[in-house]
Amino acid sequence: MGRFNFKKFSLNHVKLRDKLLLMYMLSVFIPIVLTNVIFYQVTTSNIKNQKTRDADIAIEQLQRELRAVIDEAAGISYLYYIDPILNDNLDRTFTSEFEYVEAYNTQLRAVFNKSENAYKTIRGTMIYTDNPTIMASGPFQPLTPLVKDTEWYKMFSRKTASHPVLIQSGGLFSMMQRLEFKKAGVYTSFIRIELNMDTIRQLFENTSFQGKLYFTGQDGTVYYTNDKDVDWHSGSTELREVKVPDKSIEFTKVYVNNNYLNGWSLHGLMDERVMLEDVYKSGTFVIYLACINFLLPSLIIAGISRSIHVRLVRILRYMKRVKHQHFETIPEEDSKDEIGQLTFAFNRMTETINSLINDVYVADIQKKDLEIKQRQAQLHALHSQINPHFLFNALETIRMRSLIKGESETAKIVHHMAKIFRKSISWSRDWVTVQEELELIECFLEIQKYRFGDKLEYQLTVEDAVREQHIPKMVFLSFVENASIHGIEGSPGIGLITLQIGIAEGMLVFRLRDNGLGMTEKKLAEVLEYLQRDDQMGDHVGMKNAYYRLKLCFKESFDFRIESELGSGTTVEIRLPLREPT
Repeated sequence: MGRFNFKKFSLNHVKLRDKLLLMYMLSVFIPIVLTNVIFYQVTTSNIKNQKTRDADIAIEQLQRELRAVIDEAAGISYLYYIDPILNDNLDRTFTSEFEYVEAYNTQLRAVFNKSENAYKTIRGTMIYTDNPTIMASGPFQPLTPLVKDTEWYKMFSRKTASHPVLIQSGGLFSMMQRLEFKKAGVYTSFIRIELNMDTIRQLFENTSFQGKLYFTGQDGTVYYTNDKDVDWHSGSTELREVKVPDKSIEFTKVYVNNNYLNGWSLHGLMDERVMLEDVYKSGTFVIYLACINFLLPSLIIAGISRSIHVRLVRILRYMKRVKHQHFETIPEEDSKDEIGQLTFAFNRMTETINSLINDVYVADIQKKDLEIKQRQAQLHALHSQINPHFLFNALETIRMRSLIKGESETAKIVHHMAKIFRKSISWSRDWVTVQEELELIECFLEIQKYRFGDKLEYQLTVEDAVREQHIPKMVFLSFVENASIHGIEGSPGIGLITLQIGIAEGMLVFRLRDNGLGMTEKKLAEVLEYLQRDDQMGDHVGMKNAYYRLKLCFKESFDFRIESELGSGTTVEIRLPLREPT
């Protein structure tokens, strides 16, 4: 068996996986996992369990105290509910104010002494009635439309129960009950007992529960809380909308076997970080222990990681040079681990990339650059052959000679043709105003009228409000052209094209009507199907192109309809969304 030679041993020959495993076992797993983790987990678990039990007891105590306050108000409402003197006077029709004052002083005043012993938990007691003979005095208030418009009355009116009902409105809790002890009562009356919010606030402040508390109704709405970030006064925040910390413990206590509190709940939310505050305070001891376990592994890590760090930094330095097209190879050393193999692969890759750039990429760029220049030369030659200015000048010369010869009508038509040609080429915008589109349409119709003579008439009706509206360029002209060629040209009678552009129902409406040949139902269906297809072009190329651009610009927000009858003509209606003038 051969003897191990320590002089030839080097960390550079150890695989990277083995290095990481050795670092983990010596510096992390043994000292940290077996000491700090176990100690911390046991301590945290014990304190967390104890804090949870204490918090549960505290929230149960608050639940009982809160119920006692509400029970006291409910008990007082029951006393008023069964009081015969109060019920008789509420249903009594007093003949005069004197009679009511006498009844109030002799009978009703004594009724309200029942709530004097509960002055700490009750803020006030009010009885509302629609008995018109009872004056607004003391605790009695008329049930006016203003009262019926309050939020608390709307909430109470939606309740149909005969027992007391707990209502929260405007940041105040009220115990409300209908005074219907006499089933055949003449008038509608109810009692509203406002709870003392200072008492409720003190209950929430004095509790030993170290967290946020939420008092919710049957619908899950938060009606009171010590969470300052929640607006509970308006009664518009639901418990499920409350932001919950990532690590928190929730407590829920539901009121049962109680008519007016059934479905109400008391929820507690405790942040685990607050709960484990004592554990964090004892962290000094944990830190001392961790330092002892960290010092020795750190020395081990420093020695092992140097073999990795120094060579990785060198590779990174040469890789940054490659970014600036400096393809230098790394001086190789006698190392057999993964970093040594990576160095060898990097050098081979650098040499290959440098060769490809010099031999292939540069040559390909030169070839493509030559092709681009050739295409540009061909394009310039084509542009020089088709010079729009030559056509404009030729048309202008024809128009001037026609004027000289007295052929004003011919000159006018040549002018219209030049205008259409110039606009169709010189327009650099994809969107134009209705006024600009209308000028082209008028030029086209004048040319057609020149062709057909008295056989063609047209009428244009355009509202001033739409003249500055923007539409896709030459989108209406295609339909006018189709109407004159396919609708009027083959018609034996006098052709009439009417065009109306206006605003209806918040949309820009383009309505084109001709009295030409028209189409059968089958032909109309074929045209509509042809417009919907994207795979081919037919006879109505201009109309299909216009329809395609409408779909491209407005997607599904425009309306397009064609109506036609054989021998009676065709109507095209387009409705476009209005656009703000720019």
